[in-house]
Amino acid sequence: MSLPAAHLVSLQLSLSCCWALSCHNTELSPDFSLAGDYLLAGLFPVHSHCPGVRRRPTVTVCDRPNSFNGHGYHLLQAMRFGVEEINNSTTLLPNVTLGYQLYDVCSESANVYATLNVLSVPGTHHIEVQADPAHYSPAALAVIGPDTTSHAATTAALLSPFLVPLVSYEASSGMLGVKRYYPSFLRTIPSDEHQVEVLVLLLQRFGWVWISLVGSDGDYGQLGVRALEELAPQQGICIAFKDIIPFSAYPGSERMQAMMLHLARARTTVVVVFSSRQLARVFFESVVLANLTAKVWIASEDWAISRHISSVPGIWGIGTVLGVAIRQRLVPGLKEFEEAYVRAAKGAHGPCSKGSWCSGNQLCRECRDFTAQQMPTLGAFSMSSAYNVYRAVYAVAHGLHQLLDCASGACSRGKVYPWQLLEQIRKVNFLLHEDNVIFNDNGDPLSSYDIIAWDWSGSKWTFRVIGSSTGPPVQLDINKTKIRWHGKDNQVPKSVCSSDCLEGHQRVIVGFYHCCFECVPCEAGTFLNKSDLHSCQPCGKEEWAPEGSETCFPRTVVFLTWHEPVSWVLLAANTLLLVLVTGTAGLFAWHLETPVVRSAGGRLCFFMLGSLAGGSCGLYGFFGEPTLPTCLLRQGLFALGFAIFLSCLTIRSFQLVFIFKFSAKVPTFYHAWVQNRGPSLFVVTSSVAQLLICLTWLAVWTPRPTREYQRFPQLVVLDCTEANSVGFMLAFAYNGLLSVSAFACSYLGKDLPENYNEAKCVTFSLLLNFVAWIGFFTTASVYQGKYLPAVHVLAALSSLSSGFGGYFLPKCYVILRRPDLNSAEHFQASIQDYTRRRGST
Repeated sequence: MSLPAAHLVSLQLSLSCCWALSCHNTELSPDFSLAGDYLLAGLFPVHSHCPGVRRRPTVTVCDRPNSFNGHGYHLLQAMRFGVEEINNSTTLLPNVTLGYQLYDVCSESANVYATLNVLSVPGTHHIEVQADPAHYSPAALAVIGPDTTSHAATTAALLSPFLVPLVSYEASSGMLGVKRYYPSFLRTIPSDEHQVEVLVLLLQRFGWVWISLVGSDGDYGQLGVRALEELAPQQGICIAFKDIIPFSAYPGSERMQAMMLHLARARTTVVVVFSSRQLARVFFESVVLANLTAKVWIASEDWAISRHISSVPGIWGIGTVLGVAIRQRLVPGLKEFEEAYVRAAKGAHGPCSKGSWCSGNQLCRECRDFTAQQMPTLGAFSMSSAYNVYRAVYAVAHGLHQLLDCASGACSRGKVYPWQLLEQIRKVNFLLHEDNVIFNDNGDPLSSYDIIAWDWSGSKWTFRVIGSSTGPPVQLDINKTKIRWHGKDNQVPKSVCSSDCLEGHQRVIVGFYHCCFECVPCEAGTFLNKSDLHSCQPCGKEEWAPEGSETCFPRTVVFLTWHEPVSWVLLAANTLLLVLVTGTAGLFAWHLETPVVRSAGGRLCFFMLGSLAGGSCGLYGFFGEPTLPTCLLRQGLFALGFAIFLSCLTIRSFQLVFIFKFSAKVPTFYHAWVQNRGPSLFVVTSSVAQLLICLTWLAVWTPRPTREYQRFPQLVVLDCTEANSVGFMLAFAYNGLLSVSAFACSYLGKDLPENYNEAKCVTFSLLLNFVAWIGFFTTASVYQGKYLPAVHVLAALSSLSSGFGGYFLPKCYVILRRPDLNSAEHFQASIQDYTRRRGST
């Protein structure tokens, strides 16, 4: 049932309760009432009541034998003490006295009766219905209490239409802070929303992500469990088992036995118990009976430091108990006030004489039977709650102080309506024994919690404060060394479904809970971001990661630099080739009219040497970081230069073969070939064809600088895009065709005159050219790294060097070392010898 619906039912119930109790002539105990200029009401559980399941509404009489509640007694005395202290003050409310009407709210019906009594017109037992509730004057201006969330929700729902301030000292449910439902509700205890955040942070601090969750029946436990169910999974905590302790539960019942069995099977080391004190005792009595030990029990503030729970027989052996408790504060003078009250009340008689009847929720027979030795112990739990009562009374008094304009030293005794007081209470901001009292927009105090741990010395129980919460935002400060764990060697117990994965291993969820998972290493090129442990993230293009990595590393940018040893060797070789080509050109120019130079082609040699030099210059573009100009020129210059050289070599070899072997057989063709400048036409045509191929290549398949990421995971290889283009393959294929043609023509001239026979050297150089490029393409098919441009340069340099060496070096040798062979007579003799051999065959 929703809270608003429950309150409507409570309102209907209240009518019968009020009628039943108001039919009697009641007298008020002086323990419960005090006359004053402005009355406050206090709702306290002076007696206990077992909330069994009833088939019909009943009126509960609180003052029953063996039902006295010492905790509620201390709360009542804290309000009496606070009012007396304020009335004795000359600064807070001078010339004004506060009075009170206190009620024993041992049950829901008693709580409803007390609330309706507060709302009734003074001196009557009815509530006036007015057009404007803002001008309604109830019996009390404000209400302190009640204790539980369910009682507070009912009281707040009844008081809200009249905007009567309700300041609770123990009702912590976050639902009560919703001003749409409870506009007049405030409290001096932190909201459960804050408590739930603290509990979740406590679980996180110790790495407990696999827990069981138990709550009590009623608003406090069920709303707390619901809030934990919502927040815990957001922080990576899984709830393996959840259950609610019913109102009808008792130790040893089938319901509790089943709960204990499920707790044992859940395989969780940590159990969060968000329960009221009454049902928490039933739960732990069942835990002791089931012998559930070696667990960590996390306590909500309602029972964390309650002796009602710590007094359960055998509870000392259940394991470690941690919890959150209201910040420990003392009410200075409260203990002495209670002792003075007992001394003054000893022997005094209450107003209930023979023949009269006293109201069942404004009577405490036990209160006057105490001795100084029999007084209820004012423990830490009761003192904390008593301070909240004390603080609530002072908050109301400070609201009145502002409303009555008491700052001048005298309060105005004007008419005060509850809604006016409510506005002032919301604005209070004062120090009470170094405690700042202030309310936020929800009516919640800016308070914090203590983190406590139970401590046993034999069978003697106590607790120690091991930390505290701060905020907002909520943070924990815990001294772990103060905790005595139940496990071996005082080690922190673990409560996980699956152990943490190794670094760089993602969690693959198994089943329904995200806390139960398998560990799978991240693949190479991916990493595990700690913000998402369930999926590996790919690295950026400029990054890399090995298998099982938690981070990505910058890739190393590589290219064939100028200063590497292999570059030095290739650059030296290429430069040497250029020097030799230049020197040869000079040598041939000096001996241009000699038979050797003329037989080599004469002026055509300079064209061949220039083409070799052009191809050699293009090789410098393979060194250094690739740029658009170098990508455009390096392959084009080499392809065009080498094509011109091969064209010249082909036509030179063809011309010699044609002159010596076929000119006599086809003289007409020979004369036409010579007259139409056939050799020059062939060279130009062949060179222009390669030029067109290169221009088309550069225009359509433009080589550009590229960053290659696929070859090596750790590297970014800088290169040009020409290697895989159609234009590159066409240019290379054309040069290959020219190489085959030159090889064929030179091979046909293997039996020419000695001075004209270049077959051996040229054939060898062309074979070396073939081998170089076969080696390059073989290497490129298996290696695509940083030094592939060096292999390319080596192949190109081998082609240029072999062509230069095979054709020009023998002629340079003759010019420089054998001048006797560089004569017309020698060449004439060689031709005559060739003619004789041809004639003899």
